[in-house]
Amino acid sequence: MIMKSVRIVNKSRHPLPQYSTLCSAGMDLRANLDSPVVLKPFQRALIPTGLFMALPEGYEAQVRPRSGLALKHGVTVLNTPGTIDADYRGEVGVILINLGQENFVVNDGERIAQMVVAKYEQAELVPVDVLDETERGEGGFGHSGVK
Repeated sequence: MIMKSVRIVNKSRHPLPQYSTLCSAGMDLRANLDSPVVLKPFQRALIPTGLFMALPEGYEAQVRPRSGLALKHGVTVLNTPGTIDADYRGEVGVILINLGQENFVVNDGERIAQMVVAKYEQAELVPVDVLDETERGEGGFGHSGVK
């Protein structure tokens, strides 16, 4: 299913992000670097992509980790998912963190994250004095039990 068009400026040396398969939810984002970036264990860095876009109103882009980088190297997106709002016009950047035990080198053109474009709605917050009762009530983390 194709959604509204997203206008995009590509100032990188790489092709535009694209869906790998017909049912892919995300498009790979690539690093746009003049020189490699070394991430030491527990170090983070903002990695540029060279992409600038204008999302339609009512849509956001979510920046998410790539499972292969997370599993093989312990490298993930720090603010997962990172949100790109429809009115943001700056360069798309990816905050990578190395949670692994070895240095990780980010090279130009490397697939570093995936981007999912999603529709959203804004909620109206309505102040009230009391909330309706539910079976769960005020039960917190793990309260719903283990099956």
